[in-house]
Amino acid sequence: FLSADRAAHLVALPFKTRSPGAHLRAGASAGRRKRRHRRLPALPPHPPGPPAATMSASAVFILDVKGKREEEGALTPLLSHGRVHFLWIKYSNLYLVATTLKNANASLVYSFLYKIVEVFSEYFKELEEESIRDNFVIVYELLDELMDFGFPQTTDSKILQEYITQQGNKLETGKSRVPPTVTNAVSWRSEGIKYKKNEVFIDVIESVNLLVNANGSVLLSEIVGTIKLKVFLSGMPELRLGLNDRVLFELTGRSKNKSVELEDVKFHQCVRLSRFDNDRTISFIPPDGDFELMSYRLSTQAKGQFKKQSVANGVEISVPVPSDADSPRFKTSVGSAKYVPEKNMVIWSIKSFPGGKEYLMRAHFGLPSVEKEEVEGRPPIGVKFEIPYFTVSGIQVREGGRIINFVPARREKWGLEPGLSSPQAPTADSTREGGKMGVCVCVCVCVFVQPLNYWFVTPST
Repeated sequence: FLSADRAAHLVALPFKTRSPGAHLRAGASAGRRKRRHRRLPALPPHPPGPPAATMSASAVFILDVKGKREEEGALTPLLSHGRVHFLWIKYSNLYLVATTLKNANASLVYSFLYKIVEVFSEYFKELEEESIRDNFVIVYELLDELMDFGFPQTTDSKILQEYITQQGNKLETGKSRVPPTVTNAVSWRSEGIKYKKNEVFIDVIESVNLLVNANGSVLLSEIVGTIKLKVFLSGMPELRLGLNDRVLFELTGRSKNKSVELEDVKFHQCVRLSRFDNDRTISFIPPDGDFELMSYRLSTQAKGQFKKQSVANGVEISVPVPSDADSPRFKTSVGSAKYVPEKNMVIWSIKSFPGGKEYLMRAHFGLPSVEKEEVEGRPPIGVKFEIPYFTVSGIQVREGGRIINFVPARREKWGLEPGLSSPQAPTADSTREGGKMGVCVCVCVCVFVQPLNYWFVTPST
């Protein structure tokens, strides 16, 4: 079910605990027993809409979450009330909760909950309480397709958009049939797609998670990256990409100086995993539009390689403050600062931060006088910023064994011939373009720095 932060019940989709074939098995068993001249009780019908038990479960969950948050301050991602287990995530002001009476696969449940968020965001752009209330009919239709009898089914938004639309269509009489993409071998891409201009945009986005103590020593550093594509191609094209992967360089006997060692690689379902296992080539028929091709992680000792000419954009510095602070006053040399009481933080936002510059913020708060100093934890200060056209890991996107060059100062398009092929005959548009496709590669790095220790100066009473 979905609930708002203010304990408002929004959506519920209950399922019976028995399997979908239980009705058939029970009916067959009843037929055999009738032949033995035994009187049997009637089979209970399939449950209708959300029962009162589901509504009460939602209320119990929200009250339990709010109570534990006030008492303990931290919450576990799994709560239990009697025999019912609540597995939940929070997105914006919404709680997405899955309930189970059994020892379910928690990883599968959480993956499914995040997939629901992704699908709803594709449909409603902004996932919040108002969008759920305004589109509750589509929400129930999506949930019916996403899950059957408590088991995840179709979770690809591209497939769902084939037969669950937000636009009105004229009724056409004809034989009912399953949408072709559902039973197609390439279910994530529809047939007959045509564009006047074939283009592919590749974005390499890396995030650096860094934990630094007060002395400046790095305690933890890792790089989390994603490769996203925006595809505008006709027909059923087959794309092949390669990375400067260390395993690939070892297989081919090339120098490993400019290679990277990828960990925890996760691919989109369109990627042929057998091909990647053999020669580390990423071969796939892409979905139409935007999608995430792969994600990866690198556990490496990240170094500050930013040059003075580098410019950090969207800098956001989060400074935790005591929960009882009041009367905030700020003075900044650049940017703006604001107090966010619901997060107990001061957020200093700077639009652009050039290299070699130093900026200052002063904050003044009023604190109530206390007789005894309370020992409070010191959450870390968070720093978040983006540097375009820069990757910390040094990963390079290659095509057909050749590096796709690009000029970071502006968006460049490069024609790719041998590595981008289509099993179908070329269309008139692609023939007119000489079989080439425009490809744009962009890179971006996001850094999250968290120093450990800081001090608040509390006036003596």
